[in-house]
Amino acid sequence: MESTHNPDRYIADLRQILSQGRKRIGILVGAGAPLALRTNSQGKLDQNGSPLIPDITTLTDRCLESLTGNAATAANAIRTELGDGANVESILSRIRLLQQVLGKIEVNGLNSEGYEILGKEICKTIGEAVGASLPLERNAYHELISWISGTLRSHAVEIFTTNYDLLFEEAFENARAPYFDGFTGGSSPFFDPVTVASDDLPARWSRLWKLHGSIGWALENGSVVRGKGKLANQLVYPDHLKYDLTQKQPYSALFERLKDFLLTPDTLLLAIGFSFRDAHVCAVLDEALSMNSNTAVIAFQYQNLDKEEPAKKLALLRPNLSVYASDGAIINGIQGNWRIGEPPKNWLNIRASFWGKRNTENSVFLLGDFAYFSRFCALAQASDIRKEVSEQPAVIEAAASTNINKAEDE
Repeated sequence: MESTHNPDRYIADLRQILSQGRKRIGILVGAGAPLALRTNSQGKLDQNGSPLIPDITTLTDRCLESLTGNAATAANAIRTELGDGANVESILSRIRLLQQVLGKIEVNGLNSEGYEILGKEICKTIGEAVGASLPLERNAYHELISWISGTLRSHAVEIFTTNYDLLFEEAFENARAPYFDGFTGGSSPFFDPVTVASDDLPARWSRLWKLHGSIGWALENGSVVRGKGKLANQLVYPDHLKYDLTQKQPYSALFERLKDFLLTPDTLLLAIGFSFRDAHVCAVLDEALSMNSNTAVIAFQYQNLDKEEPAKKLALLRPNLSVYASDGAIINGIQGNWRIGEPPKNWLNIRASFWGKRNTENSVFLLGDFAYFSRFCALAQASDIRKEVSEQPAVIEAAASTNINKAEDE
């Protein structure tokens, strides 16, 4: 018998968890999140505009198109060698490997020094592309921070992101909501791995962990510092497995923090805008989920289930990872299409926050889009959802489930 899942069941539980503030909750945010914000040439929100920050494919094209001469030849040769899955991050990893091993030997016209310069040029282009500021109008980032800071919590919400931009920092600061990102100090804030590991700050201080580094980070006197402005881009996506001990420290500590979070009993990690193609992050997820059956990960995916192969593969292996795609889900290791049932009393207005039409003839699960996801979190605290849902922008979507309930055959 073909399995189906009723989204109403899982969303009801998730909404209750989000509204209470008692559970330990983390959010894993990938490059798909800022794609939900589209702006026009004046930097204002516009559904017909361009993404605030380009997707990884567009960013890769932009980086390589900015190169000339031997640098362009070498970078394109690496991209060809890496195959269809090559992107700017995997290209940077290969560049840094060549930088370390070549010495004066040349490959594709560049020696170690040439590849070092090439890596800096690519990081410069990345910094320019992801240095966009958050629009002044209220948007998905503001709504997510409103949910985080609007509830008295037993445990701090922890945001793990692979993005280099400063959008979360701006959203926290716009809301005057305190957060800790691993750095402390005034003149040149330095990374403090002890505080990251001990996690003894008040729960009202949210945590923001930049797993792949960030614009604004720099290396000074052998230490990583932040607050150096958007033009500081040399520590964007360092390959933390190959760097020396000094440069390795922030990234190894942050990945260890992700692992520790997942190994803590009774935790819930919500993934949004994350493709599950990052081998380093997925290795941590896989190991932690296998070690701790009391933690749950819910992946909200934008596309149909058959196009989310990396997430599907891990979810079928680890039943405490659920995948919510637009047309179906994998819950407790059981794959099935969505099938909504008869709604409970007063549920239709709530259902409209996660289920509806999105450029398709049929209604789909909407929470795979960061804007819908953020709005759903904000609405979890609303006493009267009817007015809130009716005002929700037509640009939002996402997918969810709590790993608490069993999948249902209907």
